[in-house]
Amino acid sequence: MLPLFYGIFNYIYIHYHLFAIPDKWYYWIVLLLFTDFVWYCYHWLGHRINILWAAHIVHHQSEDYNLTVAARVTIFQAYIRTLFWCVLPLIGFNVDMVMGILIFHGAYSFFTHTQLGKNLHFLEYVFITPSLHGIHHASNAKYLDKNFGDVFVFWDKLFGTFQKEEEKPVYGLTQPFESHSFLWQHFHYYIELFYLAKTKTGGWNKINVFFVSPEYMDSSIRPKLEKKWLKTEKRQLAAPLKSYLNFQLSLCLLLLAITTYLFNNTSWLIQAEVFVFIILTLINVGAIIEQKKYIFYLELIRLWQAFLFVALVTDTLLVILVFSIVIQLLLYFLPIKLWYYKMLYKEVI
Repeated sequence: MLPLFYGIFNYIYIHYHLFAIPDKWYYWIVLLLFTDFVWYCYHWLGHRINILWAAHIVHHQSEDYNLTVAARVTIFQAYIRTLFWCVLPLIGFNVDMVMGILIFHGAYSFFTHTQLGKNLHFLEYVFITPSLHGIHHASNAKYLDKNFGDVFVFWDKLFGTFQKEEEKPVYGLTQPFESHSFLWQHFHYYIELFYLAKTKTGGWNKINVFFVSPEYMDSSIRPKLEKKWLKTEKRQLAAPLKSYLNFQLSLCLLLLAITTYLFNNTSWLIQAEVFVFIILTLINVGAIIEQKKYIFYLELIRLWQAFLFVALVTDTLLVILVFSIVIQLLLYFLPIKLWYYKMLYKEVI
């Protein structure tokens, strides 16, 4: 997505910039301050408007607080965030300055999504520390909607949203859920919003649901939807399951790293293949933990994706496709299907 964002920022700067701000070291400091203020505004709105919270809620779902939380950013959140960043080239900061500061800004957030530096109290007068940002991720009543800053703390102090750590944070949502589904985690709040809108009378009241604060969400909706959409009865999981899931996630990270490194030297078709395979794998991981019956068929689709990837790379499309169809037919009709379920769950689901 970086090339896309770069293109958007560059287009805005070339055609619409208000000032021509030179590339001087002191303007980099000014840009960092502007960037952090824009972040504060975006972040505050992301907690105050339902449709924006729907894109941001995934970032707050984890009941642990570590580096993985920093990576919990949906594609919807990335695009919404980019709309806010567009103000930077519009003011007159050139695209290279903007991208450079955004990379630093994003890297700093990985530091704040740890539990390091509990004794860095002197830094809290200026910077957001892991302790301060951990409060933002807590569901304790006194910590809700606090510490929206990303690098600097004075925006929160200026607008009355600053909070020091006074009691042990309890991380996660105020209304957590027990689902490991990749799809449910990403889309449950959108579904809740549409469900709530259906209960309202009048067009304006229905539309207003998406723009009021999350405080107005009916807390009884999620349990109803979870009962309808999610499977609650669980079977005992087999020992190889954890290793299998770890392998899949490691494979995703490896593919992502290689594709990113070779991004400019690969075709858009291969990039799309890798993207689809990673998304399917993440869905599959959640489905395995949730013990969905469709996981075997999802595995067949992923296998076909893998063969297609090999076909694109080796330019042997017809042979690989025929071979993949034969393999998938064998997998479907042979006892391997039953073996697959027993391997994961010790019994057939």
